[in-house]
Amino acid sequence: MKRWYYQLSLRQRLRISVLMLTILSIALTGIMSYWIAFRSTERGAFISSQNTLNKSARVLDEKLRHIIVAASSMMLSDPFKLAMDDVSANVAANYYTRLSSLQTPLGQMKLIEPSIQSVLIYTPVGELFATNDLRNSQVSLRDTTLARYLDRTDRVVWVEDHEDLLFSGKQRVISMVMKPVTDHNVRDVYVVVNVKEDAIRSVVTDDLLDHASTYFLISRGGETVLPINSPRSAVQDDPVFLAQLQSQDRGFFKYNLAGKPYLVNYSRLTMTDNWTMVSLQTQSDLLRQVNKIKTTTLIIMLCCVVLAFILSNVISSVLLKPLHKLQGLMKKVENNNLEVRFSSHYKDEVTQVGLKFNRMLEEIASLIENVKDAEFEKRKMEAKALQAQIDPHFLYNTLNTILWKSESAQNHDVSEMIASLSLLFQLGLNGGNEMTTLSKEIDHVRQYLTIQQKCYEDLFQYTIEVEDDLLLEEAILKIILQPLVENSILHGFQEMEQMGVIRISITRSASCLLLKVEDNGAGMDVQPVMANMRVEHPPQKSYALRNVYGRLRLHYGSEANIELSSEPYVSTSVTLIIPLADEGYNDDDRT
Repeated sequence: MKRWYYQLSLRQRLRISVLMLTILSIALTGIMSYWIAFRSTERGAFISSQNTLNKSARVLDEKLRHIIVAASSMMLSDPFKLAMDDVSANVAANYYTRLSSLQTPLGQMKLIEPSIQSVLIYTPVGELFATNDLRNSQVSLRDTTLARYLDRTDRVVWVEDHEDLLFSGKQRVISMVMKPVTDHNVRDVYVVVNVKEDAIRSVVTDDLLDHASTYFLISRGGETVLPINSPRSAVQDDPVFLAQLQSQDRGFFKYNLAGKPYLVNYSRLTMTDNWTMVSLQTQSDLLRQVNKIKTTTLIIMLCCVVLAFILSNVISSVLLKPLHKLQGLMKKVENNNLEVRFSSHYKDEVTQVGLKFNRMLEEIASLIENVKDAEFEKRKMEAKALQAQIDPHFLYNTLNTILWKSESAQNHDVSEMIASLSLLFQLGLNGGNEMTTLSKEIDHVRQYLTIQQKCYEDLFQYTIEVEDDLLLEEAILKIILQPLVENSILHGFQEMEQMGVIRISITRSASCLLLKVEDNGAGMDVQPVMANMRVEHPPQKSYALRNVYGRLRLHYGSEANIELSSEPYVSTSVTLIIPLADEGYNDDDRT
C-alpha cells in the first residue's frame, strides 16, 4: 500500500488527500450537526415551552391580581365602610339598608372583572351579596370546604377548583377568601369571591401554543388546582417530582414516567406561591423532528462526498496556490499589518475573495479612523460639559452674593447658598461618571436655580414636575438641564419687567423620556438656533444647546433629539427626547 502510494504523482496524492479529508470532514460535520441539532432542538423546546408557560403564568397572575384589585376597590366604597361600622358596633338593624346600598359596588365589581361569578361578604350581623345571585340559604360558609381557610393569617387565600355551594347553580369556581380592608378591628368578617372556572381556564389556554403538550395547574401537595387540558397525572403523586418543582420559582428538567422520558417545564405563580403551572412533553415527539434532520443530514453528506470526488482535482491544481497566498496575507494582518493587499492574475472566486479581503481591510482602516474621530469628539464634549459645571461668571456672582449677604448679616441665605453650591459641585462631578440618575440631575438643577434666585432676587420663580416617581431612577447623561435653565435666566429674563417663570417637566412618551424646560422670557428665533445647533462649528451664542445636543447624539445616537418652540414673553420651551434603556436602548453598545 505504501509502495503504491509513493508511486503516485504529487497531484494524485494531493487529490486523494483532499478527497479523504473532505469525506472525513463531511462525516464529522454530519455527526456533530446531528448532535448539535439534537441538543439545540431539545434546549430550544425547553426554552420555547418555558417562555410559553411563563407567559401563561404571568397572564394568570395578572388576572388574579385584577380580581384582588376589584375586591379591594369594592371594600373602599362608602357602603362597605358603613357595613363595617355596623359590624364593629354589632348593629344588625341596618342590614337591609346595607344590603341595598352594596348592590352598586358589587355590580361595578363584576363589570370591572367579568370572570367573577359571585361575591359573598360574610359578617356576624348578616351575609351581604348581590341580590341577583341566588344565595343557597341552606349552606353556611362554615359548612363548605372554604371553612378551613377562614382562620388563616394570610390576608388573601386562593382556593382550588371546587363546586360553588354558597349560591345556586353549583358552578365550578375558583375562590378567593379575603379579609376586609377597613379601619375597624373587625373579626369573623370575610369576603369570598367566586371566579368562573371556564374564565380562568380560557385565560391560561389562550396563550398555550403547543396543544400537544400536557398542561396542569397544581398545588404544592400535588392537588389539581384547575383542570386545563388533561386529567390528573401520575406525576402529581410522585414526591420526587413535586420536590423538583419546589427547587425554584420556574425552570425545566427531564423526568421519566413509566420508563418514558418527558421534558418538564414549570412556573410558580406570584400571587399565590402555592400554585404551579406545569407542562409535560414526551421526548419522542421532540425526536421526531430530529430524525428528519438526521435523514436530511445523511443525504447532504452523500451529495457532498460525490461532489468532493468530482472537484478534488480542480481544488488541488487551481485553488491551492492563491489560497496559500491569501493565507499568508491573513497571517500578516494578524500581526497588525493592515497595509498588505491581495493581487492575482486570475479572475476566479478566490480572487474575488481576495478583493473582498482588500475591501475589508480598507473598511477596517476607515472604521479605526472613525472611532478615533468619535472618541476625540466625545472628549471635546466631555471637556465642554466640565466647563459648563464651573462657569467662572456664575461662580463670581455667587461668591459676591455670598459675601454681600454675609456682610448684611443674612446668615440663613449665606448658609443655604453655600450648601447649594457645595451640593451643585458634588452632583456635577458625580464621581467622574458621565451617567447619573434623573433624580440626581433634578437635584443638580434645583441647587443651581436656588443659587440664582439668591443672586437675582425677584427675577424668577420655578417649578419641577415629574409625571411618575419611577422615572427618577432612570439613567441619563449628567448636566443636561442646567445649561437650559441658564439660557432662560441669562437670555430670557434680563430685559423683563415682570416676574419670570421657569417650569421643568419630566414625562414619558412611548419608549422615550421627555425633559422639557419652559419659560416666559424674551424667547428666540427657533429656525436659526436649530440650524446653528446642528452644524459642526456653531456661533458662540448657541453653545449651551449645541453642547447638550452634541452630547445627546454622541451617547444615544439618532434616537435622541431636541425640540424647540418659542412665543416671546408667553412660552419658550426646549424639550429633550431621550430613549429609555428598558425599551431596546443598550448603553453598553455605545460606551
